[in-house]
Amino acid sequence: MVDFSYKNITSSMVILKCIGPDRFFLERAIFPQEVFSSMAPEGSQLEIWGIESYGPNLEQRLRVSSSSSSSSLEDLVAA
Repeated sequence: MVDFSYKNITSSMVILKCIGPDRFFLERAIFPQEVFSSMAPEGSQLEIWGIESYGPNLEQRLRVSSSSSSSSLEDLVAA
């Protein structure tokens, strides 16, 4: 398992979905300026979904990796 954190730097709520091996699944609503920390299996796929007037919108897709001891996804998502 790999530690990661995500900070929602937007002014709207987003949905974080993490899908990993062995049926691992995590879904969480992240409010503006909220920091969310968790653990996920190495190589899990992380999706950030925004909510638009016409429905959900996939804003970012990332891979959880142990390339650093504690991964912070804030900079990747903000880029």
